[in-house]
Amino acid sequence: MDFKSLVSHCKEYGFIFQSSELYDGLAAVYDYGPNGVELKNNIKAYWWQSMTQMHDNIVGIDSSIFMHPKVWKASGHVDAFNDPLIDNKDSNKRYRADVLIEDYCAKIEGKIKKDVTKAAKKFGESFDEEQFRSTNGRIIDRQKKIDDILGRMGNYLRDEDMVSLKALIEECEIACPVSGTKNWTECRQFNLMFSTQLGNIAGEEGKLYLRPETAQGIFVNFLNVQKTSRKKVPFGIAQIGKAFRNEIVARQFIFRMREFEQMEMQFFVRPGTEMEWYEQWKATRMNWHKALGTPESKLRFHDHDNLAHYANAAVDIEYEFPFGFKELEGIHSRTDFDLKQHQELSGRKVQYFDPELNENYVPYVVETSIGCDRMFLAMISNALQEETLTNAEGVESTRIVMKLPPAIAPMKAAILPLLKNDEALVKAAKDLFGEMKKHTKVTYDEKDAIGRRYRRQDAVGTPFCITIDHQTLEDGTVTVRDRDSLEQVRLSTKEAKNKVLLETQLATLL
Repeated sequence: MDFKSLVSHCKEYGFIFQSSELYDGLAAVYDYGPNGVELKNNIKAYWWQSMTQMHDNIVGIDSSIFMHPKVWKASGHVDAFNDPLIDNKDSNKRYRADVLIEDYCAKIEGKIKKDVTKAAKKFGESFDEEQFRSTNGRIIDRQKKIDDILGRMGNYLRDEDMVSLKALIEECEIACPVSGTKNWTECRQFNLMFSTQLGNIAGEEGKLYLRPETAQGIFVNFLNVQKTSRKKVPFGIAQIGKAFRNEIVARQFIFRMREFEQMEMQFFVRPGTEMEWYEQWKATRMNWHKALGTPESKLRFHDHDNLAHYANAAVDIEYEFPFGFKELEGIHSRTDFDLKQHQELSGRKVQYFDPELNENYVPYVVETSIGCDRMFLAMISNALQEETLTNAEGVESTRIVMKLPPAIAPMKAAILPLLKNDEALVKAAKDLFGEMKKHTKVTYDEKDAIGRRYRRQDAVGTPFCITIDHQTLEDGTVTVRDRDSLEQVRLSTKEAKNKVLLETQLATLL
């Protein structure tokens, strides 16, 4: 399904709304509707349990959004949390210079993909994609061009060389998507932090920031958590929370927003062991994504060409969104940068006493950080499908179905009386609904014909529909319809309840 249809579906079925739509909306800010908030909470629950329940050496916290301004001075955000900004003089549109260059390279990658697809059709089962990419002259040249451009861009960003960055845009002859012209301003740095004031204190002394990331709340609480939880290195601290960035250009629906939610875990290790843990967490996090049924072909690792100032290794897990492969999760070896910076600026020791080594040291950190909103978009993108069905008479019909993993689906089952004007059926259905809602998230629906209700539940990803009919009144059995296979089986109400509870619990993923 194309991206425009996906966005429309999210609104129509109560997943995501434009924030403040009544007042024509607020750019790059979104609200989660009734189905959206359930799906988002289920994604968070899966992440949280996989971290804090399945690992006995990881605990959680919930740090505040407001923090002492020195926190952001120590982390480098005050001085260096910038994106390169450039404007087109004809359209008056503002862009991130690095995104313009990345999009240009993505178009070249698209040409490579087109050649690969053509070759795959031509050679059939004997086609070896890896060999084709490594031997086809046109693909080799195009890939070399991509690597060269991105490599140079990484160097310019690292050196904050805005002049060379603009020159690269001009060299690639990148045009404004709106005006179509190449009439650019100079590149300049733009700090992404939102600021506000503390109480009635005016000026710099009362200046506060909305946190641009959740990680620093973990670092400044390192000693508190370590001492109160009595954890020994290696151990981790997990957190889910809101973060805020004044993005130059926020786009692609909920992929890049100004208010978003992060799921982060900082894993504290002995210096010298960080690369071993880095590789281990790479594998662990990729398996977490695969457990959700995401095809391997839609996931890949992408090593950073330009490392952040705090890292000695970094990789992204990228997902193939409708607009191409983009970052879904980052795994970073952050060294001891953050804790040492806070130790230096606060004037207090932020160290761990290792009883096995009988010495104090500042731990190194391996971070896993995933955007909850991006994960939501990835799950919707992967699950939302348009299918053509053929009935027994050979008549074709189309259904829109969201094949979400049952464990994270907004509703686990829909309870449907066959007829809404039959009091006995309605009572039996509501009784079953009342029983099941104590144990899991279910919905009740009696409006429209049963086929239309099935389609409505398919569109929001409900794994099971339980239909109460006249046979239910006779022998206590119900019809359970499976969303994906469309198979319908007759079960007792007890068996139906157990089936839903068993097949939709988070344990199926963990």
